[in-house]
Amino acid sequence: MHSSKLPHVSNQPMIAPSILSADFARLADEIAAVNGEPGKRADWLHVDVMDAHFVPNLTLGLPVVESILKATDIPVDCHLMIEDPDRWAVGYAEAGAYNVTVHVEAAKDPIAIAKDLRAAGAKAGLSIKPGTPLDPYLDVLKHYDTLLVMSVEPGFGGQKFMADVLDKARKARELVDTGHLKLVVEIDGGINADTIEQAAEAGVDCFVAGSAVYNADDPAKAVEALRAKAAPNFAHARR
Repeated sequence: MHSSKLPHVSNQPMIAPSILSADFARLADEIAAVNGEPGKRADWLHVDVMDAHFVPNLTLGLPVVESILKATDIPVDCHLMIEDPDRWAVGYAEAGAYNVTVHVEAAKDPIAIAKDLRAAGAKAGLSIKPGTPLDPYLDVLKHYDTLLVMSVEPGFGGQKFMADVLDKARKARELVDTGHLKLVVEIDGGINADTIEQAAEAGVDCFVAGSAVYNADDPAKAVEALRAKAAPNFAHARR
């Protein structure tokens, strides 16, 4: 259940492979490919739920997430790119997802959603699109465990990283470090060996990576390499 402590924060960069870039015909094998030894495995498994309404793409829903949860003990990080998360989000928490993230642009009552997710045993995440400012939602974020900063437009994998969103990550890091917020700063979109260092410098805790992991010959080694690439700037951002 929810604790007042920071949720699942590591002293090293957290890597969350996105199964959006995995081979869906071999999903259990693809999940197993990032489930290595402790300290080397994926920290979270990022699952994008898209409904073809909030975003134009359609991916998977609760039945597939339930199957994924049975197939792994990696904490499942559900990113709901859907309309009406007020109605649907809690089902993913009840199914056993570790972290359930909703979009502030779609939520009617984001504070109520956070309370429902926590009551159901999950961490509550709030995501903001690249064009959505952070400042109007700082009070709302006091009710959340995770801030997911989108560094691409949600809906499709393989897009180019948008570096200007890092100002939002820096602001969130500052508020966490000064005790005004208690949350994990997560980033999603275009994260790879070329972009992870600047995201780490901005104070990101958790890095969602899709093609950078699943297009590699060895996804587990790709997770390790990304973590190592982020580590120097990650440590520097917390001095």
